Amino acid sequence: MPSTSEIGYQLPKWWTDTGLWWFAPDDEDNPDLRWPKSVGVFDRMRREDAQIASILRAVTLPIRRTAWSIDGTGCDPVVTRFVADAVGLPVKGDRTPPLRMGDRFSWSDHLRMALTALPFGHAFFEQVYRKTGDGLFTLHKLGWRPPRTISGVNVDSDGGLVSICQYESEQIPVANLVAYVNDREGGNWLGQSILRPAYGPWILKQRALQIQSTTLERNGLGIPVYESPPTPEGMAGSAREDEWLDQQAKAGEDLVSNLRGGENAGASIPNGAKLSLLAPNGTLPDANTPISYYDEQIARSVLAHFLNLGTQTGSWALGTTFADFFTMSLQTVAEWVADVANRHVIEDLVDINFGTDVPAPRLVFEEIGSQQPATAEAMQSLVQTGVIRPDDVLETYVRERYGLPPTDPGTTRESVGVQQSVAGSSNNTPEGGSDGEKASDEG
Repeated sequence: MPSTSEIGYQLPKWWTDTGLWWFAPDDEDNPDLRWPKSVGVFDRMRREDAQIASILRAVTLPIRRTAWSIDGTGCDPVVTRFVADAVGLPVKGDRTPPLRMGDRFSWSDHLRMALTALPFGHAFFEQVYRKTGDGLFTLHKLGWRPPRTISGVNVDSDGGLVSICQYESEQIPVANLVAYVNDREGGNWLGQSILRPAYGPWILKQRALQIQSTTLERNGLGIPVYESPPTPEGMAGSAREDEWLDQQAKAGEDLVSNLRGGENAGASIPNGAKLSLLAPNGTLPDANTPISYYDEQIARSVLAHFLNLGTQTGSWALGTTFADFFTMSLQTVAEWVADVANRHVIEDLVDINFGTDVPAPRLVFEEIGSQQPATAEAMQSLVQTGVIRPDDVLETYVRERYGLPPTDPGTTRESVGVQQSVAGSSNNTPEGGSDGEKASDEG
């Protein structure tokens, strides 16, 4: 007989029984990146580093930009329309205008916050519904629970999520949660940040940037050197000489310490004193090369190699190959988001309102990178081959696409191509010549 229960475990029973879930299972061996300290580190990385901000936008913007919709294939149209209206998305293939978005759930805004699971490793949302006039429960909001506010993650011994807790709230059970967890392994519901492999290059880059800044600051204008004026006559060998020399040394030290470049910069020195700017001997440390290398490694960590083309080396063909791999990775991320939303947003809506036996529509998206710009040549070929037939909607699109003015029915003329086409077809009139010849004969 097949087994219907688990024998093994993902988390030891003593872990869950003793309440150690408050610390959350985390396999990180770097103390600086253990949760919850990791939340602040990854937040700083994404906010302060231009290269990391660039790769995060490269990962998230195409997913947010692609067209999302509700596919109701095999489902009751009433159920499909209800779900589409609840999440604020169109039904695939349906031209019915969407409902107004005021005070409604916004999928685009939710998607933006769901993708914060990539830098932080996890993004938790609490389901909140509201009752409509016809007695159904629609989605009011999916409340984001920021990573900084999470104080504990309760995980069962089989690795399943039980609940989460915030610092100033009660436990939120899994039945009320939508959890996006990046690269979850076993019972680790904290996930793994896509910035984790970039942490090492990022730390070294910060040090290189500091060295570069110090080098420029100290050696950009040279090192100021002050030479005291000669000892005044009659003071040499006296008891006052040492005191005078100390005063000059102190005055010179204050002068060179406060010396700054600028439009109004200058210095006044005693008669006989000397102030000079000495250039450093030898070659200064080159921080640009290691900084560029670290940027390359940061981009490599998310397969965004093409971001380095132009600053490093590479060809168009190489960049295209890199972009293809990157697009496949974005497709995988979007499929992961759709899978979580289908299981814990779409199906929950159907279960609550129509029952667990009713087929649920699916959240789908257009393949990332599949859309190509419609050129005039392509549209001409499609029209000539009969794939599409021109209509007013297509004409309006073409005019907007190429910045043409709107059509004016009162001044519309036949195009030369149409006239030639008509003339060509009339010349093929069988038995009796062309229509033009008949008209001339009749005239």
